[in-house]
Amino acid sequence: MSPVRVRPARREDCPAILEIYNEAVLTTTASYDVEPRTLEHRLSWFDDHAAKGYGVFVAEDGGQVVGWSSLSPFHDRFGFRYTAENSVYVAADRRGQGIGALLFPPLLDSARDKKLHSLIAAIDASNEASLRLHARFGFTQVGHFREVGHKFDRWLDVLYLQRMLSS
Repeated sequence: MSPVRVRPARREDCPAILEIYNEAVLTTTASYDVEPRTLEHRLSWFDDHAAKGYGVFVAEDGGQVVGWSSLSPFHDRFGFRYTAENSVYVAADRRGQGIGALLFPPLLDSARDKKLHSLIAAIDASNEASLRLHARFGFTQVGHFREVGHKFDRWLDVLYLQRMLSS
């Protein structure tokens, strides 16, 4: 079996990225979307990230995309231009195998290359795996918003984590 390889995403990876994301939408609280996204939406998302220089990466195993990560604008106001939000998603059958940890280093390198100062992660408070992953890469909790999300007929808390990239 070949090792999992992480590389910059290509537009043709969007169907696999979408499949991983939509599975998380339908079965987890990793995303507070409640309806699956369309391929058109994901292609537009990818093109926007490419145009603005926000990194998108995929983890590939034997030619199959098994996870992805991205940076996104934290806010559209100009004063937030040095801050980005990160996302990391892994295929359901590959979670817990270290793929999320493989997707983080190129994400951090991309953030530094973009001269970002701060990264933000908004994580469902019950998502212990994501909280551990972010802590492993230097994120610390900076906020706890109680019952701001609603999915699967229950209220959800969101934790905000932050990682400083420069001082």
